[in-house]
Amino acid sequence: MASKLLLITVFVLDLIAFGLAVAAEQRRSIAKIVQDSDKYYSHCVYNSDIATGYGVGAFLFLLVSQILIMVASRCFCCGKPLGPGGSRACAVVLFIICWVFFFIAEVCLLAGSVENAYHTKYRTFYNVDNPPSCEMVRKGVFAAGAAFIFFTAIISEFYYINYSSAREKFQPYGGAGETGVGLGSYK
Repeated sequence: MASKLLLITVFVLDLIAFGLAVAAEQRRSIAKIVQDSDKYYSHCVYNSDIATGYGVGAFLFLLVSQILIMVASRCFCCGKPLGPGGSRACAVVLFIICWVFFFIAEVCLLAGSVENAYHTKYRTFYNVDNPPSCEMVRKGVFAAGAAFIFFTAIISEFYYINYSSAREKFQPYGGAGETGVGLGSYK
């Protein structure tokens, strides 16, 4: 039977990660080109940098969630074998999909956080035709991370449920209480 406490804990961690990723998308840095007081130079001025913290927080909460699921399921490769059947096949497919979605979510969150933290610091001569390049996070990077957090949350929960079901179905040596391999008598 799947641990309800683990499922609830993972759900809460994923929900927090999702909320932080959405907040990061809404609060990502926006830059404006500002002309210096002497009107010879222009430079980029950025608003709040809080989205970087939100993105890193979402990254860490999703990472902890994934670690909990993988430790509980022994990363699918350690521990006792799984019983044959649909639950095992489904667990294998969901395990792979879970890792793909997790990787995409983490890359989006990490890339968005790094890009959001980068602020151009140079000044250029004021030129209307050639303003300075103000680096900003593209709209939707954190939103993509949030979407893949959502997908990872759903798939990891289903993976753990199928894994637990397949693990319970395993019966060593034919399952009839047989403790050894029966050999016929040879005469």
